[in-house]
Amino acid sequence: MRNPFGHDLAIDIGTANTVIYQAHRGIVLNEPSVVCVNTDNGQVLTVGSEARKMVGRTPDNIVSIRPLKDGVVADFETAQKMLRTFMEMVGSKRLLSKPIVVVAVPPVVTSVEHRAIKDAAYAAGARKVYIMEEPMAAAIGVGLPVQEPMGSMIVDIGGGTTDVAVISLGGIVTSRSIRVGGDALDSAIVTYVKTNSNLLIGERTAEEVKMAIGSAYKLRDDSDARIRGRNLVNGLPTDLMISPEQVREAIADGVSRIIGAIKATLDETPPDLVADLSRNGIVLAGGGALLRGLPERLRKETGMPVIVAEDPLHAVVNGAGKCVENIEMLKQILVAEAR
Repeated sequence: MRNPFGHDLAIDIGTANTVIYQAHRGIVLNEPSVVCVNTDNGQVLTVGSEARKMVGRTPDNIVSIRPLKDGVVADFETAQKMLRTFMEMVGSKRLLSKPIVVVAVPPVVTSVEHRAIKDAAYAAGARKVYIMEEPMAAAIGVGLPVQEPMGSMIVDIGGGTTDVAVISLGGIVTSRSIRVGGDALDSAIVTYVKTNSNLLIGERTAEEVKMAIGSAYKLRDDSDARIRGRNLVNGLPTDLMISPEQVREAIADGVSRIIGAIKATLDETPPDLVADLSRNGIVLAGGGALLRGLPERLRKETGMPVIVAEDPLHAVVNGAGKCVENIEMLKQILVAEAR
């Protein structure tokens, strides 16, 4: 089944970013999951980084679309065009032999959305498409012993969803997926600033604030940050200083829901596996794993060791990449569909 030219692909279609891994080469594309479309004729103008630069800066007949929202496909047609464009950017249609493609998707994706993603991959030149769930991909990507008779826990905090899973013997024993991720935390900051300071800021500004001073737990090196937005009273540009305490308050509900999902998953886990987890700990992956103070907060709330993955942003695609490089060995955790 392996492509002798080593061009098989693993794709992580995220709410925030789409990452493509090529067998034996590593990551060859990492672009924002944004598409810029001309509404007059439906033509795709640009995708990825260039499209993201246009968010909030386009005339009426041009819109920037994020086809995935809260971890699910919100716009089928645009998602297909985006995936096809990204695959063509890495040369899938120029290959002498069509590539095998492994696509990692959130557990909340429906069978209809599976079909849309597969159709897009086939249209872009795939020979065969395998679907795998993101928690399993992330667990493989961070090096957890997923095929051993031992409990491993992965928490993948992405842009649109947080996926929590306990894995043993190559399968997911218990899991939970909630539509709370980095985007929800950004939106919470926007709402907080609007409600408390009458200042309207964009989600990109909110994301920058979250990354700069956001935290899930009080830290010693806290410092304020300056943000700029539109004053809702007089309509003029206005600067505002925001403190880490305010950002923590803004994202508190989202962080609590993520921790609640982890606790609920632990509550449903068989006792023997919980004993394994108490020794091996909880592994955090995804962009949300970089939220400062989150490991400390989780240790306090669960009483268990908490480890942040070495490369949390690329855990999913690295795991899917390992599968595409060794499909025969890992076939039992992949779902294939003949074309």
